[in-house]
Amino acid sequence: MRLRTVLATLTAGLAAATCLSAAGPANASEGNACSPAVSIDRFSDALDKTTYHGTFVGNLSALAVERDGTLAALSDRSALFGLDTKTLKPTGVVRLADESGAALDSEGLVVDGDGTRLVTSETEPSIRRHSRDGRILDRLPVPPSLLVAPAGRAQSNGTFEGLTLLPGGHTLLASMEYALSGDTAGIVRFQTWQRTPGGHFRLGAQYAYRTDSGLGVPEVQATPDGRLLVLERGFTSGVGNTVRLYLADPRHATDTSGIENLTGQEGVRLIKKTLLTDIATCPALGATAKQPQPNPLLDNIEGMAVTGRERGRLKVLLVSDDNQNAVQTTRFSYLRVRV
Repeated sequence: MRLRTVLATLTAGLAAATCLSAAGPANASEGNACSPAVSIDRFSDALDKTTYHGTFVGNLSALAVERDGTLAALSDRSALFGLDTKTLKPTGVVRLADESGAALDSEGLVVDGDGTRLVTSETEPSIRRHSRDGRILDRLPVPPSLLVAPAGRAQSNGTFEGLTLLPGGHTLLASMEYALSGDTAGIVRFQTWQRTPGGHFRLGAQYAYRTDSGLGVPEVQATPDGRLLVLERGFTSGVGNTVRLYLADPRHATDTSGIENLTGQEGVRLIKKTLLTDIATCPALGATAKQPQPNPLLDNIEGMAVTGRERGRLKVLLVSDDNQNAVQTTRFSYLRVRV
């Protein structure tokens, strides 16, 4: 999204990734600790301010792993790129659009087991299933309250940012970025859908998650055991970005789909969360920033994918959305996360 200023004070290495010269050491040690649970291997600015067949490679808001192990990277300007795992070089691009041919504010991405793409658009918000060549195959139902006002209670540019498929492939989960009107600030809704026997999705349970003060949720990804990695992010002009990575467990949270207003009332069990790291605590590894940042490694981090597992740690890849802005960077960061 085009990140607003708010008051607010993740990357595992793809095992095969090499030759990312902007990233510092190609074989960074486990000593690059951000916290006891998270370390950073490297970063790459290789795609910053580049184009592919006339399409700007930037504005990246989501990442996903294809069935063949390559990467898919979603731009919020209606472009879906294929990326080479080793070099991050684009291998293809598909244009996306709504039913009338208009561009999407595409923010969340899941590559389903059959290779089709589930893509959120923040405008309405919506979730559509697209074929590999971009054709619309289906559109999922959305609860009326999650629609952007005046149709619903969501604020513009604050809806479906994160999208993930839980283990087993039966449950899809989307995270709102900010609270609904009438809900307490900082309490955001996570909506689920259940796969039907016919391969469609019906509305499922909804849960509530409390962000740190001034932060929103730009991305969420399922872990192999059914918990969630949740990114929280904010921006303060003249200071820079705040980006924190949490481990969250929705399995014992209250289904809030029937609760009109979430105001911290007694009896509602929020999704439990545990801080894994604040990205500002990671070693900078020689990164530079084009604007003030608490750590020059930081930028407008918006996309995240779990790309594998190695020695008991998840490999997590992050990407920042440069908003096609000269003072922001398209940066990939490779983390190892112990959950």
